[in-house]
Amino acid sequence: MKYGLVLLLCFCLQLAAFAQNGSIEGRITTSEGEPAGFVNVYLKEAGKGTASSENGNYTLKNVKPGNYTLITSLIGLQTQEKTVAVEPGKVTNLDFTLSESSQKLSEVQVIARRTQNDRPVAVGKMAVRPMDMPQSMAVVGTEVITEQQASKLSDVIKNVNGVALGTTRGTTSETFFARGYNLGANNIMKNGARSNSAVIPEASTLERVEVLKGSAALLYGNVSGGAVINMVTKQPKYEFGGEISMRAGSYNLYKPLVDIYGPISQKLAFRVIGTYETAGSYRKNIESERLYVNPSLLYKISNRTDILLQADYLKHDLTPDFGVGSLADTILNTKVGRSATFNTPWAYNNVAQTNASLSVNHQFNETWKLNFIAARQDFDRNYFSTERIQALANGNWGRKLTRSKIAEDYYNSQLNLNGAFKTGALEHTVLVGADAERYMNITNGFNVLGLRKGGVYDSINVFDPNRFEARTDLPETTNITRTETPTYRYGVFAQDLISISEKFKVLAGLRWSYQEAAQAKIYDLEKDTVTTGAKAKYDQAFSPRVGLVYQPSAATSVFASYSNNFTTNAGTDIYGNNLKPSIIDQYEVGVKNDLIKGRLSANVTIYRILNNDLAQMARFDKDGKENANANFKEFTGQTTSDGAEIDLNGTLLPGLNFLAGYSYNFMRYTKTPGNKGSYKEGERLVNNPAHTGNASLFYTFSTDKLKGLKVGVSGFYTGARNAGWNNTYGQTQQFSRLIKVDGFTTFDLTAGYTYKQISLLAKMSNITNELNYYVHENYSVNPIAPRQFVTTVSYKF
Repeated sequence: MKYGLVLLLCFCLQLAAFAQNGSIEGRITTSEGEPAGFVNVYLKEAGKGTASSENGNYTLKNVKPGNYTLITSLIGLQTQEKTVAVEPGKVTNLDFTLSESSQKLSEVQVIARRTQNDRPVAVGKMAVRPMDMPQSMAVVGTEVITEQQASKLSDVIKNVNGVALGTTRGTTSETFFARGYNLGANNIMKNGARSNSAVIPEASTLERVEVLKGSAALLYGNVSGGAVINMVTKQPKYEFGGEISMRAGSYNLYKPLVDIYGPISQKLAFRVIGTYETAGSYRKNIESERLYVNPSLLYKISNRTDILLQADYLKHDLTPDFGVGSLADTILNTKVGRSATFNTPWAYNNVAQTNASLSVNHQFNETWKLNFIAARQDFDRNYFSTERIQALANGNWGRKLTRSKIAEDYYNSQLNLNGAFKTGALEHTVLVGADAERYMNITNGFNVLGLRKGGVYDSINVFDPNRFEARTDLPETTNITRTETPTYRYGVFAQDLISISEKFKVLAGLRWSYQEAAQAKIYDLEKDTVTTGAKAKYDQAFSPRVGLVYQPSAATSVFASYSNNFTTNAGTDIYGNNLKPSIIDQYEVGVKNDLIKGRLSANVTIYRILNNDLAQMARFDKDGKENANANFKEFTGQTTSDGAEIDLNGTLLPGLNFLAGYSYNFMRYTKTPGNKGSYKEGERLVNNPAHTGNASLFYTFSTDKLKGLKVGVSGFYTGARNAGWNNTYGQTQQFSRLIKVDGFTTFDLTAGYTYKQISLLAKMSNITNELNYYVHENYSVNPIAPRQFVTTVSYKF
């Protein structure tokens, strides 16, 4: 305890010392009144500096009182100097106006604004501009995350066209679909390492979210073909500062947040972010409580080497919510209100997740860089709830229960070498890497006492709560089994971006992946015995990638590419042999443009994804008889996913920022044999809307009378889609298993005001009070949120 008090006293003394210092802030604009972003700002005598943000603002904090020379510089600009006097505890304002000619300023603005096509993304593992890569990418930055007051990953991802939100059983986590494919745990990353997708990530503290569309198998191995999502957390800074905020909203939402960063020494910097959230819901008896802490340390060993240590801890307790369910398996239950719930009063889903990662970056010279990442994740989920709301047409439903306890222990390491060299007239930008993963899944089986025949807890009627007397007691459970299932993955890859000339580039790469699903150990906790599960399964595959980039001008890029990824298959062939992985081919062409002197990025992509190795139930067994075992499969099918995507974003006028997008996707079964158990040809796959769209517009006033005022509007469209299950030939259910779900559009309005270090931001979401549903299969039918209000007040220091 006394050491804690000493540390607290030292921290307070340091804060007091910081309070005696001053700060400098200002705005850098052009002579035409436009913001000048990414301009270097250097305080000569103090030996410290920063860079202006995209809107031209800059801040230098923790400056000792005195007289200084402030220098601004950027390639293409004349260096400017101004003297400034810093007073204790005060903020000194100093603006700069760039007075060069219009032609020169235009050139500067292209550099300073750095469009989305010009900023490399960490998820791509190469410091190469997206303009030079034959692949579609998207980034949602901290400004959008803050302006939209995002809390969940889905709040951020809805700004990325072509990625649609789905749901999971009981809404205990979020799931996404891109280009027709489910983005599971293999496709969700945090700081470049895989992250468990069975929990709703905390998004309010993220620096940005990167999306690499299409196949990323060369970089990450066994991922689906839709996209890879990378969450990037905020990093330490070598200047003291931070933010304290409080968010409150409809249905008893309260969310305080603290973010503090600064130097510990000349080479060591820290950052600590923490937030706590408690919330009710528009759904009756649904509650949520979250605690999130994210500490990090950055140590610069030298000018060439740095070490970044990051960790976070998330504890999330929520009530499982299966929504309003379905009737007779194929009818959405829209006869009850948006708030109706049918779970027990004691149901719970308690999750704890811990992440830790170490990243080492070493710059050998100007052209060669080595990056090493080691990450560890622990995940625990304790769950007990009713299950699968599948009522009869009259509303009667026999409630069953699910009791589960899951733990995951995940380790990932990767080594990435980036470099550049020449062979004659050809310029090479290369990436060589290797990665290894170990994944341990632990599941527990329970015996639930006091249930009726068939495992039924009780019966209720979703229309008339008085028809039956519902139980409210918490049944006893006994943990009877524990199953430990390890998985191992390894991979090596190489990629080369070859510049043939200023206008032509060729990308070529190859990856080899190996995966072992090891034999499970099954512990019988009642008999105290150990048995083993099915024999180990081994898979390996090559993943090639090739692309061509043609740049007719510095602001336009045309590309075409081919890549593939693989997915492992469960089941066996008719002789009992494990199935090989399915190889999925993707073809993509597109155009990337930076228009209006870099103020507008406009990208268009068209793709086709083919799975020619779709494993389906085998028609005949090894004896030539009609097969009735769904575990026996054969490669007799195909799926085809065709689509197009349009991305727009930029700053057309000073202070006017926008992003927008539209996507179309048609994923269907294109070749099926028509035998029992195979899918029906031409049928669109479930959970994939044909059309999605998004648009957000934010304007920050810069006139003296309205300076600090910000307004914004956002709209999001999800098209019609199929829920339920896809139909198969010879299915026992004679009518269609599909559930048609209509499309919907929601609109949000935002307004905010910033005065010095204090800001207030408010948002009204779903202003038209639109009602629609996210559906998992045919039993978790969850209404979207109604009109809600949320506001955040923050203080930056």
